[in-house]
Amino acid sequence: MLRTSGVRTLSAADVDDARALCDLDRVHNVFVAARLDEGLLGAGGVAFGLGGSPLRSMVWASANVVPVNLASEDVARYASRLRRGKRRFASLFGPADQTLALWNHLRGSFGEPMSYRPEQPLMLASRSAREKTGVTPDRRVRPARRDDLDALVPAAAAMFTEEIGYRPYVGSDAVYRAGIARLVEQGRTYVVTEGDEIVFKADVGSLASGVAQIQGVWVAPSHRGRGLAAPCMAAVADLVEQAHADTVSLYVNDYNLPALRAYLTAGFERVGTFATVIL
Repeated sequence: MLRTSGVRTLSAADVDDARALCDLDRVHNVFVAARLDEGLLGAGGVAFGLGGSPLRSMVWASANVVPVNLASEDVARYASRLRRGKRRFASLFGPADQTLALWNHLRGSFGEPMSYRPEQPLMLASRSAREKTGVTPDRRVRPARRDDLDALVPAAAAMFTEEIGYRPYVGSDAVYRAGIARLVEQGRTYVVTEGDEIVFKADVGSLASGVAQIQGVWVAPSHRGRGLAAPCMAAVADLVEQAHADTVSLYVNDYNLPALRAYLTAGFERVGTFATVIL
């Protein structure tokens, strides 16, 4: 049997060491850093680690499996620990080399994935790149308000369903709506409206260590093909830099060519590669 000695369950006492590990690469690790800052470790959030203080590596393992600083020689031990827990996960994602190595050890235990996305450009907003492309930010972009929720919830659900392949809730939307409302209250959702309709939206999904990771970017089907996304995303980058973080990032499916073109035009530049396996 493969030895898993050294891989331990992290607790709230490990938060400082876990945060220091994330800050070795604050752009790639912002998702886990944000969950730590939200106080989730030891309060419903599960993570495993190698090492004491400092930690050598870790894997966030709650609804999603997200590796942080995994060396190739550690992957099999983490995979064994994840299998032993017999938990069900929604996805694996993170830096492509670490995520795919981990998945290669886990695939026999978790069956065929719903979606396998090995090449997702990780991009950073650049003011100089925005100046070079000559994009004019769409000044209609603004932080969402509470009175946008009735239009925002179905827009967010439509985006999730298109991206993941199933609806984000079954039955009542109360829990889902509450999560969207929290982002709105934090000033982390941006929209363009025309009348009562949301025609563009984007969220700051993770925020930590001066990095804001954008997710949930969506253009209403009726407004696609009009060149709306690039100027809206340029405006989002400006607003997020002013309100939340000096570094604005996102990652995108490599096959989504319209989105890639829009982000490049909006002044985002590729700095790495993520991968996602949806289970």
